[in-house]
Amino acid sequence: MDLKKLFLKANNEPEGVNSFLRTRYVNCRDCGKKLSVARVRKNHFVCPECGRYMTVRARRRILMLTDKRSFTELDRELESHNILGFPEYEAKLAAAQEKSREREGVVCGTATVDGHRCCIFAMDANFMMGSMGSVVGEKITRLFEYATGRGLPVIGVTVSGGARMQEGMYSLLQMSKVSAAVRRHSNAGNLYIVLLTDPTTGGVDASFAMQGDITLAEPGARIGFAGPRVIEKSLKQALPKDFQRAERVLSCGFIDAIVPRNEQKGYLAKILELHGL
Repeated sequence: MDLKKLFLKANNEPEGVNSFLRTRYVNCRDCGKKLSVARVRKNHFVCPECGRYMTVRARRRILMLTDKRSFTELDRELESHNILGFPEYEAKLAAAQEKSREREGVVCGTATVDGHRCCIFAMDANFMMGSMGSVVGEKITRLFEYATGRGLPVIGVTVSGGARMQEGMYSLLQMSKVSAAVRRHSNAGNLYIVLLTDPTTGGVDASFAMQGDITLAEPGARIGFAGPRVIEKSLKQALPKDFQRAERVLSCGFIDAIVPRNEQKGYLAKILELHGL
């Protein structure tokens, strides 16, 4: 395999990606405008017409935030199995792997951000809506342990619908397992930066997504535990239009800053620099 093909494979890009970008189009779900993929990609996967933030694959997200070819993946071989014999779970896993082109719902590894060495993980919404199963929790836990042992900061990019119901209690246990790893990393004097993207909900929001030393979010990202419809039915009253949106969550003091996608790499680099990392 030549170097070009090896690079495309390592970064999860289809071969012929340049011609793909020149000839393919997407329609924005909000404004309905037909947009070239090349134009959308150049604009950091934000609709240039209406500003809607589009879904970004985990591997692409890491490339956007880190220095070129600095990323080295850890624990790529781990993948889920139907440990509870849940009906049709094998088929769902296979479909998720095909859709996301990943073995699991999170990508973990080491990289540099403007020369600052760090560990980084990014969850993938294309893998069962970023749901947290036992392997997702295991990979993130291992990443924190790796970072703790080497005194490295961790950058986490979250997107999730919550715990993966097909794994039952095994999934819920990941909340405490990852949280314990985050605490050990913190107790050792290390930095953890979280970037919340749309949506970050459920058990992920109730654990490691909200345990960062510095918590950032993308504009308009939905951040919360239960969904608005569940809350409205429980309270029997309508919720504000901006309920659980990043801007409202910021005003309530749960996050530190909202950072546009085109500024995120520089923002992260500045934080790492200010902390002497």
